[in-house]
Amino acid sequence: MKRIGILLIEDNRLLREGLTVMLKEQPDFKVVASPGNSHAVMQARQVKPTVILLDLGLRSQNSLRLLGILKKNAPDARVIGMDLVPVQEELVQYVEAGVSGFVLKDATFSDFLRTIRSVAKGANVLPPPLAGSLFSQIVEHATRKRKGNPFASVKMTTREREVVTLIAEGLSNKDIAQRLHLATDTVKSHVHNILEKLALHTRLEIARFAHTDDSYKQ
Repeated sequence: MKRIGILLIEDNRLLREGLTVMLKEQPDFKVVASPGNSHAVMQARQVKPTVILLDLGLRSQNSLRLLGILKKNAPDARVIGMDLVPVQEELVQYVEAGVSGFVLKDATFSDFLRTIRSVAKGANVLPPPLAGSLFSQIVEHATRKRKGNPFASVKMTTREREVVTLIAEGLSNKDIAQRLHLATDTVKSHVHNILEKLALHTRLEIARFAHTDDSYKQ
């Protein structure tokens, strides 16, 4: 029997350890836990999980930003967001960024198991209170939108978007600085921020991003 690899990212130690023990009792699960710090991305690369259980309220860092980095480093993993009181507008952002399912932290353990197994098989899962509502239709729309634009949830400043556009045109940092009347070091800072927000590593990848995002196409 092929087991479902699970990476649990939760910074509440009691919840993380308790949930890990319970999940490990399932014969079809293989579980690795993380408090949600920088090691989570390394674990995602090494473990190559089938499912990532992500706390949407991490205190150590922004969960939405971490999601983008995780999807970059473990693109085949399907992500389930965990939250106590989900805000519908935020859930749409998470769907656009790549989340495949949600489970409430006060759900029964049976609900946790059912959600994990369903998402692992390719289903998109909403908690029962939200399923069948108008919101479920909004989430479905967001899912379709995500497939067309994987960077839809990335938020950048106007200046950062200008820098992305000019990088896509092939300009160097010095050329961009002259075009925008900025110091070269300021442009370097913008490039660094852009790479972090998009979870990319090179200027070439930024240029590719600009050509895949409809908002940058002329």
